Parts: sequence; structure tokens; C-alpha cells
Amino acid sequence: MTLFFPFVGLTQGYHMPDHQRYEKVRFRLVNNLIIIPVTVNGTELSFILDSGVGSPILFNLSNQDSVQINNVSEIRIKGLGQGKPIDALSSNGNVFQLKKLVNRNQPLYVVMDRGLNFSPALGIPIHGIIGYDLFNDFIVDINYAKKIIKFHDPRFYRYKKGRQEKTLALEVKGKKAYINGNVHLSGTGNVPVKLLLDTGSSDAIWLFEDEDLGIPDKNYDDFLGMGLSGHVFGKRTMVNSLSLGGFTLKNAKAAFPNKESFNNVKSFGDRNGSIGGEMLKRFNFVFDYPNNKVSLRKNKNFSIPFQYNMSGIDLQHNGVRYISESIADSRGVVQKKGKSFGDVQILLENRTRISLVPEIIVSGIRAGSPADEAGLKAGDIILAVNGKSIHRYKLQEVLQMLNEKDGKKIKVQIARRQNNLLFSFVLKHMFK
Repeated sequence: MTLFFPFVGLTQGYHMPDHQRYEKVRFRLVNNLIIIPVTVNGTELSFILDSGVGSPILFNLSNQDSVQINNVSEIRIKGLGQGKPIDALSSNGNVFQLKKLVNRNQPLYVVMDRGLNFSPALGIPIHGIIGYDLFNDFIVDINYAKKIIKFHDPRFYRYKKGRQEKTLALEVKGKKAYINGNVHLSGTGNVPVKLLLDTGSSDAIWLFEDEDLGIPDKNYDDFLGMGLSGHVFGKRTMVNSLSLGGFTLKNAKAAFPNKESFNNVKSFGDRNGSIGGEMLKRFNFVFDYPNNKVSLRKNKNFSIPFQYNMSGIDLQHNGVRYISESIADSRGVVQKKGKSFGDVQILLENRTRISLVPEIIVSGIRAGSPADEAGLKAGDIILAVNGKSIHRYKLQEVLQMLNEKDGKKIKVQIARRQNNLLFSFVLKHMFK
């Protein structure tokens, strides 16, 4: 989900009231991505906070959103993925507001391609991506553990001194931020790396193959994510360790994107890859773009095992479907306090409730995976996992059920061509 945009130079900036030293914002952490509410010209939208993106981008705007966009011109933009540049709108002079933080001259891009939509894969509405301007104008303290961000006025911020906190040099170049670390690969030892800090990527580490960074022998082909210019594929693998400022994470999840995914990117310079949300969430960060440094301290997520797709199933929302539930017990007595699901309910003879709930489908199957060998197919509608009806759970919770632990037996009930089918398979960690 790393994006690339052309630079537009305009006088702009966020401001907070003079008496205020910082603004606190609660966020949602969905699939390792930070989701924040931002008001655009009076309309509140949901944005991914992406430190790897320059100017904000809007997409997935339906007729119901009714967002006013100012001073528009047509352009073409490009990004990661194996597709071609896409049509978009460039807009200037927009008012962006995050609680009491206001930018009255915010440039943005609007992608017209309806196919670019992260909402189905995340399970919640996502309208855009925002990054550099907020990081550049404030000292940004991200507490992944508590899901709180504090945007500090740089004039008043004071660093806390503690042995558990490490401060690293931060290079801010081309609206992107980089740090140095070390990766330990099998057979090569420690390799110094320069990595993009990318809160807009849900993955752990991406590395670019070169003479020093070879792809480990244990790897498999996988879908890595979606970029502006299409899907990104590559090799999924594991590195022995990643070290940042004295902190070392062992057996870290990693990926090597295919070179074709970067056809639209002219040069990465001396960059060796990027660090995404599954790695970043293990720390609490203080991003200090004005003073070119970043501080980090490990949090309660530090030792959580890295999440692998052991089933081989990718899921996404696909509209809605109806389910029926009996609201009467075995004696025929109606249960008044039963929990309902969905936003629309219809009662039949006051004994059966029909509810409208999100439909979750298999959006992709990794070749040779346990789910593939069991016979599941893209397009299958997921009804239940291990006997649990999935309409009771969020999309990310269903994904967790399907990838709980190595060796666990999974039973999946699906609907295919108006038939209900049951499949079973055993989860398999690819690197054990």
C-alpha cells in the first residue's frame, strides 16, 4: 500500500490554536494501518496515516459522500504496481481539519479509477491517504499500544530521557523519511540497510534484492499489496533479525517485491527497502521531521509473533447478504433480548428475524497453500469458520481465525453457486 506521487510546491501548513501545545487524536488500528478522521472542506472522511506519501489522495468517493473539491485540473499519476499511470484530478486550496489542527491551503489528488479501493480488504470505509504535511508541521508521537497520536507544536516539545528510549537520525528527503538499520540474512550475516518509514504499509519489511541482499532460499510467491498502478507481487520470506537503534527483532517477516512493481519509480537512490505497520506497531514512535530525528521505545506488541497467511486465503467485503435467525426458543417463546446483526432487520411472524449483514468472500488463494489444496476458490462466500458464523465478527477477526497457529485444523463453510460446502485443512507455517 505504499504510494508515490509527484511533488506540487505550494505555500501550506497546519496550525493549532496559539494557546495549545499539542492535539491528541485517537485512531483505529486496522490490519496494522492507522485510520484517522479528517474533515475535507466540511465533510468528515476516513484516512490512512501514511508517512510514505506526499500530498493527500482521495479515492472511493461515492455520490453519497458529496465532497467539495476546489480548483481542479486533470492529471495522470503513477505509483507502485505493474499497471499503467492512472487518471486523476489535482486540487488546490482545500481546507483540511483534524480536530483543532487546520490547513486552509491543502493540495490533494483525487483518483477517478473506481477499482482503487482499499475498503473491501480492510472491512471499513477508507476515503484517502494523508501523510507528509502532518509529519512535517508537528512532532508526531504515535503510541501504537494505546492507539493515540499526539501532534506537538515543535516550539514547546521536550524530549523525555529514559534508558528504554532510543533516538536515531532521520533523513527526510522528497517528502519521505528514512532510517538506518541492520538486517541479518541466512548466509550473508549483517547487512546495513537504509529503510523508508512507511506507516501506510500493512506489511513488516520490504527489501530490494541486490548483490548484498539476496532472497533467502526459503520463500514463496505471494500477493504483497495494492499500489496506485496495480497489484504488487513478490517473494514472501523471513529474515533472521532486524536491528533498529539497539532493538533487535528475530525471525522477522519480510518480502522482496518483484522489480516489475517499480517500473513507474525512476530511482530509489541508496534506499534498500521499507518498514511497514506490522513492524512499526511493536514500538511507540516520536517522529521529529523538523529536527531530523526519530525516537522509539518498544511496547507490549514487541514480542507478538509476526502474522503469516498460513491458510493462503485473502478475504474482502463484497456488498451485503441476508441471514435469517430464529428469535424463539425450543418452546416457541420469543427471545426479546437476542442480539441482532446488521443495520436492517425484518421480523417474520414475530419469530424469525432476517438481517442484512456484510458479505465476506475469498478474494484470492495462494497456489499450493492449504486452502488451495483443500479446494477453496476465489469468489467463495465465507459463512462460518470452525462452527462460528462469521457475520458476528469483523473482517480482520475472521482473517485471524483462518491463521491462528501452525498445525491448527480449520473447517470453513462456504456458499458456492447456491450450494453450501464444508472444507477442512491444517494451517502450515511456510518457514518451519
